[in-house]
Amino acid sequence: MDLDFVCAHAGRSSNALTRRDVARALLAVPSGVALVALPDLRRAMLGAGNPLSVAFWDSAKATLGAIEAGSATVGDVQHWVEATGTEPILLTRTFFIWPDEEERGEVAAEMFDLMVAYLEERVAAGRIDPDALVLEDPTSRLAYEELQERWLVEPLPDGRVPMFAVTDEQDKELLDAMDEEEAFALNELRRVVGELPEPPFPARELGAAAARLREVLSCPGYPGNVLSACAGFEDAVPADDTDLWLAVAAGVAGPISDLSEEDDTLEEFTDLEGELSHEDSILAALCAIHYADWLAAVAALARRGPGVLASAERVARFIAESEEIEVEIDDPEDIEATEMLFTSVIPLWTELGIVDKDEVLTPLGWWGLPKALERAWASPE
Repeated sequence: MDLDFVCAHAGRSSNALTRRDVARALLAVPSGVALVALPDLRRAMLGAGNPLSVAFWDSAKATLGAIEAGSATVGDVQHWVEATGTEPILLTRTFFIWPDEEERGEVAAEMFDLMVAYLEERVAAGRIDPDALVLEDPTSRLAYEELQERWLVEPLPDGRVPMFAVTDEQDKELLDAMDEEEAFALNELRRVVGELPEPPFPARELGAAAARLREVLSCPGYPGNVLSACAGFEDAVPADDTDLWLAVAAGVAGPISDLSEEDDTLEEFTDLEGELSHEDSILAALCAIHYADWLAAVAALARRGPGVLASAERVARFIAESEEIEVEIDDPEDIEATEMLFTSVIPLWTELGIVDKDEVLTPLGWWGLPKALERAWASPE
């Protein structure tokens, strides 16, 4: 490692290198290599007319030494890079988090580079004192953080607000990834179902289940409020029994709405220190179940048919042993976590007649579960 390496790593000439450029280059090689190269690099920077400062070089030696000794944490190293004066703070006081470098989208990368350029301008103008930062001056650190906070929420010349531009891009990336995962799961579900015989239509069982369901939905509290939220019912419910049953069963796999204000008051929702209500905990658990887990569970039940035990523990085991998903779940803690999520599902399946009181799959569940899951994942026409 030498000055040419640092210049190539930063994409700048030696007289334009910043402390951040040097710090990042030092961290790009093994700490032992960087420690050995440090004295020669310091002399080369002095010869190039860009000596930086004694405080920086001392901090570099201390940080690299701590890394080599195994005593430096990731947070310690991040804090040191931030103390160069031109590194955006990873986690701000308002809990904005910059994506990791390899995970930044086009907009996030652009905004990150714009902030680096902004900070470089402030260092050149004397508005940021990197030596004070590296020496842990609390006043300077606070001012540094506040400067970045303000930049993140002030509109750019083109009208974009950096913080929201980044989070909007992240939201879109997340939704796109979920859409892709959902589409894959739907295709796999259709493949599995297409290889199996069509279950007979359980007309009598469906009619009885729909009648019970209408009664449950008309009563206040759990489970009617949760099932109604899952299906997205606001006022009227479907008149057709099949449509009603499939809408609710599909909603369990993909809840459409939250509880109504009558069931979950705004004060309770915004009480960040309070515990979730029973109903909110159930909805949270339903939303936490991955597409792949739903696919594996329903595929296993569809293959085995009526009479198979469908308890939360058994469903978790089906998922762990599934051939439909690539992720191997063999850690007992992972299986237990999956079981805990499906503990919220099984009572709702019981209300729908998907399983009986002994948590055994019924003919109605065998017929309806794949159809309900397909309905949950299929895009509306």
